[in-house]
Amino acid sequence: MSAESPLLAIVGNPNSGKTTIFNLLTGLRQKVGNYPGVTVEKKIGECYSQHGKKLRLIDLPGAYSLNARSPDEAVLRDVLLGRRADTPRPDRVVFIADAANLERNLYLLTQVLELGLPTVLVLNMMDIAEAKEWRIDVKKLAEELGVPVVPMQATSGTGFLELKAAISREDIPLPRWQSAPLPEEIRAALQTTRAELLLTGAVHDKTTLLEPLYLLSDHDPLHAGIKDTHLGQIQRGRDTLNAAYPGWEDELVAARYVEIEKVTAEVLKRPEQELPTLTQKLDAFLLHPIFGGITVLTFLVFLFYLIFKVAEGPMDWIDAGFGSLGAWVSELMPPGDLRDLIVEGAIAGVGGVVIFLPQILILFFFIGLMEDTGYMARLAFILDRLMSVVGLNGKAFIPFLSSYACAIPGVMATRTIDSPKDRLITILIAPLASCSARIPVYVLLISAFMPDTVSTLAKASIMVGLYALGTLGAFFFAWVLNKGVMRGSNAPMILEMPSYKMPALRSILLLVWQRARAFLVRAGTVIFGISILIWAASTYPKNHALNDQAAVIEQRITALEASADIAQVDAAKAELALVKSQHLAQSIAGRAGHLIEPAIKPLGYDWKIGIGLIGSFAAREVFVNTMSVVYAVQAEDDDLTPVRDRLRQEKRVDGSLVYTPLVCISLLVFYVFAMQCVSTMAIVKRETGSWGWMWFQLGFMTGTAYLLALGVYQIGSALGY
Repeated sequence: MSAESPLLAIVGNPNSGKTTIFNLLTGLRQKVGNYPGVTVEKKIGECYSQHGKKLRLIDLPGAYSLNARSPDEAVLRDVLLGRRADTPRPDRVVFIADAANLERNLYLLTQVLELGLPTVLVLNMMDIAEAKEWRIDVKKLAEELGVPVVPMQATSGTGFLELKAAISREDIPLPRWQSAPLPEEIRAALQTTRAELLLTGAVHDKTTLLEPLYLLSDHDPLHAGIKDTHLGQIQRGRDTLNAAYPGWEDELVAARYVEIEKVTAEVLKRPEQELPTLTQKLDAFLLHPIFGGITVLTFLVFLFYLIFKVAEGPMDWIDAGFGSLGAWVSELMPPGDLRDLIVEGAIAGVGGVVIFLPQILILFFFIGLMEDTGYMARLAFILDRLMSVVGLNGKAFIPFLSSYACAIPGVMATRTIDSPKDRLITILIAPLASCSARIPVYVLLISAFMPDTVSTLAKASIMVGLYALGTLGAFFFAWVLNKGVMRGSNAPMILEMPSYKMPALRSILLLVWQRARAFLVRAGTVIFGISILIWAASTYPKNHALNDQAAVIEQRITALEASADIAQVDAAKAELALVKSQHLAQSIAGRAGHLIEPAIKPLGYDWKIGIGLIGSFAAREVFVNTMSVVYAVQAEDDDLTPVRDRLRQEKRVDGSLVYTPLVCISLLVFYVFAMQCVSTMAIVKRETGSWGWMWFQLGFMTGTAYLLALGVYQIGSALGY
């Protein structure tokens, strides 16, 4: 890094407010991606010092120790040691500590200080510590550690200016902290290992004993970011130490905590009798075996009620906006393929998906709210007993819950699960959580078969039922995989319960903005491209005889409308719809739909729904986009009729409705279970490192979706529905 743009690493334990402070410093000046080679999220941003100098910041994964036990902790260790070629070693560290859990946070802090990087310590959540009547001597703590200490309350912004001043300093002192010396026999073993690693280039020639120490402490060397040729050497060194000095790791941990307890005793004064905190009082109710479960269920019902009710107005505005845009383009351009491409392909396709943005944003807002307040960890605790029935622990529910927003971050979040077996099972079942991409499909189909007079609460209840169906399906398959395919002992859950805190609205809104931007980029690129392809496939090859016939009918409709003969206008429009349907049937998309129609006909689907199933394999929400394009191609005029209304009007050759309640329910069940997302499949392949598990997941999910949808339609038909 150049002196003009130093790199600051934001480091800390999970739930310490690390990301909130990163967001305060960077605002919208940040980018989110992944570290090459792993699925650990990489956040980088920039801010300016009080002197106007640009500072680059990197939000490193939350961790409890540099003795890595997960990919997150391995990335943190490797970045701080300068072991990652894709990320330079930070020039400075901003360590975020939870003031209400000082002793635990000091463990990682002391490890970081020993690396010799200039460090600023931020004591966050001082309000929670004060509520517990804790008194932290900030000046004494700074003297003991040899680093600047900034008290802060990130959610309210208290202490932000002091933090800005601290990181703006050019002369941040090097830490003075030194932990207890290593036992001589362990030091000698580490020196031998260091020499061996130097010979093969696994460590650089200026490394201290800390690097081989943390590499040998990695319980999964595959996470170490080391070339394959060094893995065996690292493992042999570990085995040698284990054989010669059993319990050496525990000895080092105990020695470090002895030193930390000395510091804590000097700087922290607790009351003789601590009063129950707000967190303890809330947990008495929210973690209750009965009331806690009722609270979770009530919260979910309320959330889906908002998704239907509150989002209704903005969705109407978006729909009207795209409708007006289509009408404006239609008036501006002469008739022809280019106008049809823009109006019926791009505008209808993208508009059919973007309309659901308000509902998706509500979902992301509440997920951010649960994470920021500390309630997300409580959900894992409440559901641990339920998860244990299927052989998992409550920790697996956090990635599963994240999958309700999107399966991709949900699958990536499984890296926090220590057990490889539990992690793999969670990856395989995560896409069964009804992600936000399913919301457009659910809303469209529920609205299509339920009259407008039906209450919003009834629609929300059906939505909750669909989410419950996917959740029960995930639990069932977790039980099958745990008891059958991947037998083994179950890992216990060790989960930190963070203190409740006021949510940082700015951070939550920033999260919502990032997800909205990602969704809109996806709509503006992937879905736009798919819309064009679907329109082209639905339009070509052209049948000129049918086109000429349609043109004649359109002229007749114009003349009849002038004479106000409503009955003949309706008859002519029905004739035009039939001609356009014949044209669609002969198109590339129509032929593809007809090709799979024999397989989907037992489910109650026609060839047009088949086009939607094929298109939605790219992403589930593309089903709505595909139907928008397919039915816009058949539209009797240039107006973009809402796709919901088009579904309600769609009829078969014999005059019966296509989208009956039974067909809609069959489709809903299909989309609850089907693996219709290429992006998720790619992430599963990368996370598991196996094509086999990806194809296995695709097979069991799609097979289950087909069989259940088949059962719904056939049994329902047999019962007279």
